[in-house]
Amino acid sequence: MNPNTPVLTTHRRLGDETTGMLLGLIGVAIFSLTLPFTRLAVSGDGGLSPMFVALGRALAAAVLAGGWLYWKRAPLPPRAALPALVMVAIGCVIGFPWLTSVAMRSLPAAHGAVLVGVLPLATAMFAALLGGEKPSAGFWIMAILGSVLVIGFALRQSGGSLHAADLAIFVAVLLAAMGYAAGGRLSQTLGGQQTICWALILAAPPLLPVVGWLAWQESARIAHASAAAWTGFAYVSVFSMFIGFFFWYRGMALGGVARVGQVQLVQPFLSVLGATVVLGEALEWQTLIFAIAVIGVVGTGRKMQVKRG
Repeated sequence: MNPNTPVLTTHRRLGDETTGMLLGLIGVAIFSLTLPFTRLAVSGDGGLSPMFVALGRALAAAVLAGGWLYWKRAPLPPRAALPALVMVAIGCVIGFPWLTSVAMRSLPAAHGAVLVGVLPLATAMFAALLGGEKPSAGFWIMAILGSVLVIGFALRQSGGSLHAADLAIFVAVLLAAMGYAAGGRLSQTLGGQQTICWALILAAPPLLPVVGWLAWQESARIAHASAAAWTGFAYVSVFSMFIGFFFWYRGMALGGVARVGQVQLVQPFLSVLGATVVLGEALEWQTLIFAIAVIGVVGTGRKMQVKRG
């Protein structure tokens, strides 16, 4: 055996992990504005209904996905990919958008954003259950520590108690984690772009009649929706539901679901900054302190061993 082979393989693997982390970070930056723009879409007298925003954005993204698949002349996915695509469709295309849209009617975007901070831990759990990845004890300690930080931040921001809509956020997190883990695993063979595109296409048939019925029932509300509401709807349709997943799933395919998933720990604080810019919500100095602490946890967790199946 050539003695240089293991060294080259190690460098290549480390390069893939670094690239995966960077791509994941771009995806997280895109996703971080989802809650602020969702709140923009559903709040106020000129807002759209949460159900229309949640399901309509998935249908709009499905149109984009169909165009991309046609442009690339992509072949149909293998039958073995169907279970994972169903989990992506249920978790990321329908479940998370619907539940977060409902929650954003009553929760500040900054508050909801920090609750989403438990998503990396949930993603790592599903990666271990579905993807055969085996994070080390040190990795789990860092993941739990990061989650404790963001939950503590959420409790501090809300005065020590959680809102009724918090349950919807936590269920949304579990569904998204399932979709992230299943999609990240599938992306290793199918590719990140095809994974989200086929999941969107799979969800489109049941969504079409529902969105059509909502459009008919809420025609007056839709016709009088504000420009801000349509701006929010456009962002979550094009970026949150489509483009962001191109980076996200590719990053997880390269760097591993559990490891790249930890980049999501910085998402709540990027979302808080986004809420300040998009919605004018107050930015407190405590947020920056928590952000620095969480970023430190992410950096430490990145060095912990994760065995990939």
